Amino acid sequence: MKRRKFIGGLGATAVGLSACSKPNKPPEKNQSASASGNSFSGKVIEWTMVTTWPKNFAGLGEGAEYLAQLINQMSGGRMRVKVYGAGELVPALQVFESVAIGAAQMGHGAAYYWRGKLAMAPFFASVPFGLNAQEMNGWLLHGGGLELWQELYDPVGLMPEPAGNTGVQMAGWFNKEIHSMQDVQGLKMRIPGLGGEVWKRAGGIPVLMPGSEVFTSLETGVIDAAEWVGPYNDLAFGLFKAAKYYYYPGWHEPGTTLEALINKDAYQALPEDLQQVVTQACRAANADMLADFTARNNQALQTLVEKHGVVLKELPQEVLTELAKISDEMLTEQASSDLDRRILESFISFRDQARQWHKVSEQSYYDARS
Repeated sequence: MKRRKFIGGLGATAVGLSACSKPNKPPEKNQSASASGNSFSGKVIEWTMVTTWPKNFAGLGEGAEYLAQLINQMSGGRMRVKVYGAGELVPALQVFESVAIGAAQMGHGAAYYWRGKLAMAPFFASVPFGLNAQEMNGWLLHGGGLELWQELYDPVGLMPEPAGNTGVQMAGWFNKEIHSMQDVQGLKMRIPGLGGEVWKRAGGIPVLMPGSEVFTSLETGVIDAAEWVGPYNDLAFGLFKAAKYYYYPGWHEPGTTLEALINKDAYQALPEDLQQVVTQACRAANADMLADFTARNNQALQTLVEKHGVVLKELPQEVLTELAKISDEMLTEQASSDLDRRILESFISFRDQARQWHKVSEQSYYDARS
């Protein structure tokens, strides 16, 4: 009943997607070995992947392409996934609906974009002052988080898988300096998910927009500030041309998980071995993206500061303390159903355990190394 009600509410979107709609069961056709790049010459299962990122965009878009390549190769040519960037088939923020109704078999995005559809979805992307990348992977894969994520998405016919992580992000780009909470008041900032809710309660004005609109909006003054990802992505987007001040740390996204959205009917129509190919390809892409960002971020940051004259600044402790206070208060208000409460309790319990362990492991090591 929940799924029927949800899909019924997508009528307008479904009309807009009808041109690219496909049946939930993945189509098959004869495919030569030479076209697939390997030795398989039987029927090839073709899937479409739509993404929230610009086509081949550094890090994020490349991560979607890498996931598709893994599935193609690991399947021995029995599957072929074609990736479409944001706006090529559907707008960036309609990826969720597209995969839910079967217009595409896969999507690649971030769960905090779907807060308006599923209030607890952002917990599986990033929570302000929450879990870092290492901790998110621990919660999802060995702490019960993935099972709760699957339970949340199941009524709408979707299966989620972690498919990337950016690590700790930057606080964002600002066209003026931030000295105190007074400077936050009325500041229009592109910031999604729960971070956006914290920003609103702090007196700012959060704006949700896809990445493709961030540069122009910041450059023309439609917004006063914008967070995107971190140095690697932000350099590629040229955001240093639109704002001067680059703040850290990324309090709002301490370890953002990217998601693969999979149409449940399409997945279940696959043979069991190909189901495992899709799942394990997502896990491999999840690890690879974090390694990619870790390898590239500092070099990109040096380029931003030394070549482009970006002013790198740390947010004042007063501001971080107030944002953390608001975040803790907000988290206790999120749960409105039994599943919501179980997600919240699981997340907070894992966060507290991870924080205690990392005080004597990661944090103490960083202090010693410095």
